[in-house]
Amino acid sequence: MRLDTTAFIRLDASNSLGATASGAAFATNTGDILEIDCFGPGIFRLRAGPNTRPDYGLVLGRAQRCEVAQPLPGFWTFTAGNTRLEIGGEPLSIQLFHDGLRVLASITDEHFRGFTRLPVIGRARTGAQWIAAFALGSGEPVYGLGEKFGSLNKRGQLIESQVEDALGVNTGLSYKNVPFCWSPGSGKSAWGIFVNTPGRVLHGVGYPEWSHRSYCAIVDDEALDLFLILGRDPAQVLDHYTHLTGRAPDVPLWGLGLWISKAYYRTPEEATAVAVKLRARRIPCDVLTFDGRAAWDPQTRFDFHWDPQRFRDPPSVLAKIKANSLKICVWEYPYVSIHSPLFQELADKDYLLRTANGDPYVFGWDTSSETSPFGDVLTALPESGLVDFTNPAAYAWWRDAHRSLFETGVDVIMSDFGEHVPDDAVAFNGDRGKRLHNVYPLLYNRCVYEATKKFGSQDSLPMVWARAGWTGSQRYPIQWGGDPQSDWEGLAASIRGGLSWGMSGVPYHASDIGGFYGSVQPSAELYLRWLQMSVFSSHMRVHGIGAREPWAFGDQTEAIARQWIEFRYRLLPYLQSVIARAIATGLPVLRAMPLAFPTTALTRSFETQFMCGDALLVAPIVAAGGEVEIALPPGAWYDLSSRQRLAGRQVIRYRATLDRFPVFGREGYALPLGPVVQHTGEIDKAKPLDALWLFGTPSHALEGFVQARIVLPEGRVRVSAAPEVKVEIFGDGADIHVEPLS
Repeated sequence: MRLDTTAFIRLDASNSLGATASGAAFATNTGDILEIDCFGPGIFRLRAGPNTRPDYGLVLGRAQRCEVAQPLPGFWTFTAGNTRLEIGGEPLSIQLFHDGLRVLASITDEHFRGFTRLPVIGRARTGAQWIAAFALGSGEPVYGLGEKFGSLNKRGQLIESQVEDALGVNTGLSYKNVPFCWSPGSGKSAWGIFVNTPGRVLHGVGYPEWSHRSYCAIVDDEALDLFLILGRDPAQVLDHYTHLTGRAPDVPLWGLGLWISKAYYRTPEEATAVAVKLRARRIPCDVLTFDGRAAWDPQTRFDFHWDPQRFRDPPSVLAKIKANSLKICVWEYPYVSIHSPLFQELADKDYLLRTANGDPYVFGWDTSSETSPFGDVLTALPESGLVDFTNPAAYAWWRDAHRSLFETGVDVIMSDFGEHVPDDAVAFNGDRGKRLHNVYPLLYNRCVYEATKKFGSQDSLPMVWARAGWTGSQRYPIQWGGDPQSDWEGLAASIRGGLSWGMSGVPYHASDIGGFYGSVQPSAELYLRWLQMSVFSSHMRVHGIGAREPWAFGDQTEAIARQWIEFRYRLLPYLQSVIARAIATGLPVLRAMPLAFPTTALTRSFETQFMCGDALLVAPIVAAGGEVEIALPPGAWYDLSSRQRLAGRQVIRYRATLDRFPVFGREGYALPLGPVVQHTGEIDKAKPLDALWLFGTPSHALEGFVQARIVLPEGRVRVSAAPEVKVEIFGDGADIHVEPLS
């Protein structure tokens, strides 16, 4: 794709309009005001252009005091803590420093005619569009930009931040986008760039057609609003970014258990039989999902009314399933079928998006054979209106309409779709669909999340199971990875998508175990490898078109699946401790190698292996045959299967039988484990621990547990544990003293 740089007017900022406590403002040659503000050490904001459209509350942070100086004519500095932004006005130039080291600068790629190849900042001569460009060092990797299924390192790619119904995980389209990227930089300090906009953003990340040595963002909006972020490492950049856009809240313990689903349970009796069978076959599980059309009439679809042909007494049906100690999840989408009486009711209230002439906007799916999102196996969705969440009354109505579902026995909502707002739709707040499109799923999922908080069980934290997302979606957990193809590449892409989502400031993610669709059903081997990987994800669900319950793949597969699901439940105390840190810092549960070990070049290109928290290295098997190449990071690592100690900084070839999976404990860390249970309701919250695994001599304290304690004085390490906690030491443990907990 070629870029016409002459379509933009290059900004300069030579005329200062004066300083404030948090920054300064400058007049520019385009007539726009360029504002610079500090939002705390390491966070600087550059904003130019009008401020007439809704901002949708994507940024929660506030400007903070910084030191503003003009050491030279036409040159200004902004200092906050150990970070500094420098700006030259004509020609415009930008530099950022962390601990005195220059970490990020505006584009340095100069055309031989005497100007930068791309504008530092430019405004489109016609239309609402902006451009900004920054320099990249040779080989400098760039990560983030939402749930993207290709290479984690976006260097060399042209990436579009635009929420789409991706129909799989095989292209550049994605359901969840965030116009935020970062780089470990030189390894001494890291940087991030966040574009604060609901509009489409096109990112040329060292894209050769534009400039292989530059990062360039083209923003479709009336204003350019950039946050430039500095940190000692990528983890601190994520900390700053999530401080700015919101932290993720905690999630319910039962949500960390197994979710059972498929597309779809055709009758209540079928779903009830699955619930009974789970308990009879002793497969731990916490949630059963009614997906798609499982609970709703195909013509009226989701309108808060159960299909009367199949659900004559919904509370009774749900009670039978819940009697098996399962939570109930039901599917919804934010569209209203034209065949439902609710369509006209909401249209009359002006609660639906409208056309330019004021009629309710009716959206219809293309159902032709090659382009239909439904194929031959799913029932096509009807033409529908789209709920207008920018209308406060419509928002409140949709939120409160959920009351009846929760009173019936529903525990959580699968908030599907949200990616289909047409460009020419008109919203209550005055925005057109083009500007509303990306933030629509954020508004939708916030509404459903708040409904769950308001009407769901007061004994449980709220959550949703959402597909689409944008900046700020981490505030309304969780999101799952859409509809992967049921093959090995679908598995690999789902892992990369989840890791990329985590590198974009969102700690939770799940994928459809076994894949959602495909010309053939997943093999037992693929199913097990997908399930084993998901044991270490923040959330875990089997789902797809066709049978996905473990017994559908034969007795041996069921036995191995049971073994690993049991281990998932044992892992819950550890996962809760990982989540506690995610809530506090923005670090994801699953950490890609460049995030966990940003200075280790050996591991950087291994893009499907990851850390689950600090203590576990997971190397998913993403091809048939049971083999995988693993790059072991610095330190030493214990194979959980063989208990063998392996030195880090090496690449190994690992082969695993179906019942084994490559997971390694990190030397110096402890792994708290719970008992085997059939559901989280069996866990004693006062005594969640059953065992404590020590990977060599502990060098890190164990926090948050009353049943075990690790003391790290000089000399011999002391491990205190309650009688019911079995302490197991990987390695010789000669310098570890284990004693009863006093």
